[in-house]
Amino acid sequence: MQSNSATIEPPEYNVSLLAALFPIAVLIALLIINVVIYGDGATAGPNQIALLMAAAAAAVVGLTCRISFKTMMNGIVNSLGSALGAMLILLLIGSLAGTWLISGVVPAMIYYGLEILDPRVFLGVTVIICAIVSIATGSSWSTIATVGVALLAIGRALDISEGMIGGAIISGAYFGDKISPLSDTTNLAAAMAGTDLFTHIKYMLWTTVPSIVITLIVFFWIGFGAETQPVDETNTAALSTAIDEKFYLTPILFFVPAAVLVMVILKIDAVAALFVGTLLGGVCAVVFQPAIITEVANLPDVSVTQMVDGNEVTETQPASYLKRSYVAVVNAMSVETSIDSKNEFARNLLSAGGMNGMLNTIWLIVTAMCFGGVMEACGLLQRITMPLVQLARTTGSLIATTVASCLFVNVTASDQYLAIVVPGRMFRKTYRQRKLAPQVLSRTLEDSGTVTSVLIPWNTCGATQAAILHVSTLTFAPFCFFNIISPIMTMLFGFFGIFIAKLQPDDPGELDLTSSDD
Repeated sequence: MQSNSATIEPPEYNVSLLAALFPIAVLIALLIINVVIYGDGATAGPNQIALLMAAAAAAVVGLTCRISFKTMMNGIVNSLGSALGAMLILLLIGSLAGTWLISGVVPAMIYYGLEILDPRVFLGVTVIICAIVSIATGSSWSTIATVGVALLAIGRALDISEGMIGGAIISGAYFGDKISPLSDTTNLAAAMAGTDLFTHIKYMLWTTVPSIVITLIVFFWIGFGAETQPVDETNTAALSTAIDEKFYLTPILFFVPAAVLVMVILKIDAVAALFVGTLLGGVCAVVFQPAIITEVANLPDVSVTQMVDGNEVTETQPASYLKRSYVAVVNAMSVETSIDSKNEFARNLLSAGGMNGMLNTIWLIVTAMCFGGVMEACGLLQRITMPLVQLARTTGSLIATTVASCLFVNVTASDQYLAIVVPGRMFRKTYRQRKLAPQVLSRTLEDSGTVTSVLIPWNTCGATQAAILHVSTLTFAPFCFFNIISPIMTMLFGFFGIFIAKLQPDDPGELDLTSSDD
């Protein structure tokens, strides 16, 4: 994952449960109305207004409880600050997609991918590729923004549902993110539960491996089950030809994504890595794609007046290549860029929105953080979730309650970090009182707080991945099998008492993998 989170300790306010639920009811009602009226267009403005209206409702509740408006504004500022990194990354991903398009990096990935990937195994292989890259980088966001984008384009060319492709990409990326010691959410979950990183990862494998195995079985079954609907090879061949005609394709172009992945593996900040990747894409465009540079720049000829034999002669000349290069690269980074082609599918595929294409998603994140910030500052999230602790009588119900709390915070606060921090802070003492090792809590936080964030359209993760892949959250969410199975798996382990580590008096972090009797 990306972005840094800075949370504040919420104050203890006397807010009734009914009052705390009021902003949630307002939000849900408005979101339902937006879906009914606007359909898929709800995220293009209506949902942002719904989040602001819900934030206003939360502020009204806070004012009635004598919480100062300044306190609520400070909550919004802190919430926005935690999402600032995500918004910067979004802008850079938009610019990177633009320069990687005009440089031929993404077209080369599509071209060579069509040569080697079999449609029957494509979805399963996509999960594996994204998992490997994400483990190496510790970042699901970087994985989806690089290899994920290329795999989506290849899958579309193979006539595979974009929802399924998105689900496969996200499933693999989030699996790798969860078990990578380089992942910030993995480190955060371990820290919030009070266990060491590698104990947390080792213990998490018991639920994570079965979840990804089931996911792979489902995707490979879907792929081989679609054998009765073979891909039209004429269309894929036409697409490859169209790409080959427009771009100079060379394996050297793969140096650009390789360099970005190496930088992420070396723990260079994602903002810096993506910025360097954007610039490398621009350089490759200038060096390898002069025809594309001319097309994208689309500059008029320049009139040049010269003295010939004492007479003024005006001639038209094309703009200098240096000027065309600058305009083309800047346009690719900032605004929508499209490559013209006789092939209609290629024309639709070879386009990028630049930074401008990410602004709507950033608007959604800003409004979601406003709502989450007010809810957090007023103590409404804590007021809603605390009674859940009292209902958890057994180990299984405690784990299920933790999962429900993570889901609730992901929906209401729209931030995966809060979905780890708030329940982790709430349940840490309760787990210790129940003699449960801290890795039980850390595993539950990851199995629910991290992976479910991408399934929610207005959450920072759901909104970001929808913007990167240009596939709506509700389209890919049903096919994110790993993200759906993970919280179910951790609850099943809890209810059946499978691999529930007990707290050891001499070593709280030591594993005691014995079944618990609920």
